[in-house]
Amino acid sequence: MTATRLPLALTATTLMLATTLYGAPTARADGDPSVPPGTEATASAPVELDANDPDLKLPEGATLAEPKVLDIKQVVEDQSGDERREDTNADVKFALQAEVLFGKDSARLSAQAKARIVAIAEEIKTQNATRIRVFGFTDDLGSAAHGDVLSRQRANAVHGILESELNNPNVTFEVRGYGEDYPIADNSTEAGRKKNRRVEISFPRGAG
Repeated sequence: MTATRLPLALTATTLMLATTLYGAPTARADGDPSVPPGTEATASAPVELDANDPDLKLPEGATLAEPKVLDIKQVVEDQSGDERREDTNADVKFALQAEVLFGKDSARLSAQAKARIVAIAEEIKTQNATRIRVFGFTDDLGSAAHGDVLSRQRANAVHGILESELNNPNVTFEVRGYGEDYPIADNSTEAGRKKNRRVEISFPRGAG
């Protein structure tokens, strides 16, 4: 089955290879505080380098630190901003805005939303993924307790469609509602709050 997709605009593609010198300024990638526990990206094994290779130009007295290969991350967002896809070396993650999936303050999926989740289920099959995370999030309006409940209810609704479509006893799910925790945008503006009201579906990248 081939899913019909909205036109996508490539917003960022980053490839980073970091080799650090002792005695020189250290380059590092800061951890992303908006990433829920257990979903941090993991880098591939570093490429072996010969510190004595004459082709390597080092400052006087400097030596090579352990090399690091940072994740390749590709981010694609549709033109409306309603859907975002992130691909790294290890994982695929879809972030769907709550307004596209649900009515206001509701956990009932629309027919259009169900069709989009079915398309994501096909991608999961393509990647041969058997471990799937479904996380719900809200903005910081209203009580934190209400946000926790609503975000979990919405994650449960998305999980129900995925489980039905995949229909595979070998697939395991981690389903959580984080409420207003882990925002990806500024909650002081409506545009930021809209991005924070979302459901994320993530799973390991496979051979395909």
